[in-house]
Amino acid sequence: MGSSLDAGGLRFPDWAPALTAGDHAEVYLEESFATSLCLEDSRITEASSGTDGGAGLRYLREAAGEMETLHGALNSLDPVRAMPLAERLRSGLKTASPRGAKPLDAHPAVVRRHPRDVSMEEKAAMLARVDRAVRDGFPHIVQVHLAYTERAKRFAVLNSDGDFRLAERIEEALVIGVTAGKDGLLQSSQESIAGAKGFEFFEECDPVRAARHAARNAVEKLSAPPAEAAEMPVVLAASAGGTLIHEAIGHALEADHVQDGTSPHYAGRLGQTVAGEFLTIIDDPTLPYARGSYAFDDEGVPASPVAVVRSGVLCDYLHDRVSAWRDKRAPNGHGRRESFRHRPIPRMSNLYISPGRDDPARIVGELDRGLLVTRMGGGEVNTATGEFVFGVDEGYWVERGRPRHRVRDASILGVGPEVLRSIDRLGWDIGWGIGVCGKQGQGVPVSDGQPTLRIPRMLVGGKKCEQD
Repeated sequence: MGSSLDAGGLRFPDWAPALTAGDHAEVYLEESFATSLCLEDSRITEASSGTDGGAGLRYLREAAGEMETLHGALNSLDPVRAMPLAERLRSGLKTASPRGAKPLDAHPAVVRRHPRDVSMEEKAAMLARVDRAVRDGFPHIVQVHLAYTERAKRFAVLNSDGDFRLAERIEEALVIGVTAGKDGLLQSSQESIAGAKGFEFFEECDPVRAARHAARNAVEKLSAPPAEAAEMPVVLAASAGGTLIHEAIGHALEADHVQDGTSPHYAGRLGQTVAGEFLTIIDDPTLPYARGSYAFDDEGVPASPVAVVRSGVLCDYLHDRVSAWRDKRAPNGHGRRESFRHRPIPRMSNLYISPGRDDPARIVGELDRGLLVTRMGGGEVNTATGEFVFGVDEGYWVERGRPRHRVRDASILGVGPEVLRSIDRLGWDIGWGIGVCGKQGQGVPVSDGQPTLRIPRMLVGGKKCEQD
C-alpha cells in the first residue's frame, strides 16, 4: 500500500496479518488536511495549514469478566511498518483468523468547492469582509475575533469481522466573537456556524449575517439591565440551540458513564419513565451535512438513529463496541475517536429533542413573568450529580406573554434529570447549535437541537433582587 489512503491503494489483505489476535482486532487508517485562520484587531494574527495521518491498531481481549483494550498508533499508513507495533500489542493474545474481507463500503464526500482549491487569500478576504461589516455597522465595538477552520479527512476501518469501510469528511467552521464596550461596561456575544460541506457552505450560510447578529446582541446588552436572580419559569427558544440537552442530559446517556457509575440518574432505568410522554430524544448521525454526521462510526459500525428516550421512556444508551459487550448487546454506531491516535469511546453525534405539537408563539404568550432564552452561552455540568450552570448569551424578560426588554449577565442552573422531567411544553419548531465536544481529552464535531420548550420552575442566576 502506498502513502495515499484511497480506494485504489487500500487493500484488505495488506493489513490482514495485523488482525490475527484477540477477541476483536481493528485497524483505523486516517489522513487529513487542516487549515486555520484567526483575525483580531482587523488583521490576520494566525495562519496555519498542514497534513496529518497514520494508523491506529486496537485489540480487544476478554479477561476476568472484563473487556481489555490494547491500543497503539504510528504516523504511517504502511502495513509493513505497522507490524512491529502489532506484534508488541498482541503479545500474549490468543491467535485468531480474521474472517474473509467483505466488499469495500466507500463513502466519498461530494462538494462543489473543495477547501484545498480555495486560496488562503480568498479565505482571509472573507474574514476581512466580516470584520468590516461589524465595525462599520455598529457602535461601541471594541473587539472582533474570527476563527476559521477547515478539515478534509479520509479514513478507513478494517477489522477481524472482515469489515472494510472507507469514508471522506470535509468540514467548514467559523466562530465569531464580538465584544462591545461603553462607560467601562463590556458585553460579548458569539455565533458559530459550521457544516459538513465544502467552501460553498459560506454561500449558503452567510457569515456576515451571523456576525451582525452577534454584534447587535453585544451592543444591545450594553443598555440592558442585569437579570434578576430568582426561581422562575424559563422558555428556551428553538434558536437557543441544544446546549442544554447535550450537556445536561446527553453525556449522562453515554453508556460508559452509566456503566462506570458517573451517571447514576439513568443507570438501571431502561424501560422506565424519565420525562413527559410527549418527549422523545434522538441521536442521529445520518442527518445530511450535519456537523456530527457520519456513514459509519470509528469502529466501522454503520450509523443509524438511536432513540434514547421515546415518549418519555428511557429506551437506550449510546454504545461503542466495549460498552455494548458489557451490556451483552450489539453496538449502535456511537464509537467515536478524535483521530488515529485515540481509542474510540461512546459519544454523541447529532442529539436533539424531537419537535412537539405546541405553537412556539403560544408557549411564550402563556408566560406571565419569566425568562425567554434565545441564545445559550457556555457552561459546565457534573455528570455524576446532573448539576449544571449555563450562561445566557441572549435573553429577554417576559411579562404577560410579551418580551419587555433584554437582560444581561444571566445564567440558568439546575439538575439535568429534574429539568428533563419538568418540561411541560414542546414546540413544533426546532433549532440547532454546533460545537466540538470534549471528553477524556478527545474532541469530536457535534450538533445538538431542540424545539421551543418551557420549564415551569428554574433557578436563574443574576443580580439579587433588592428587598423592599
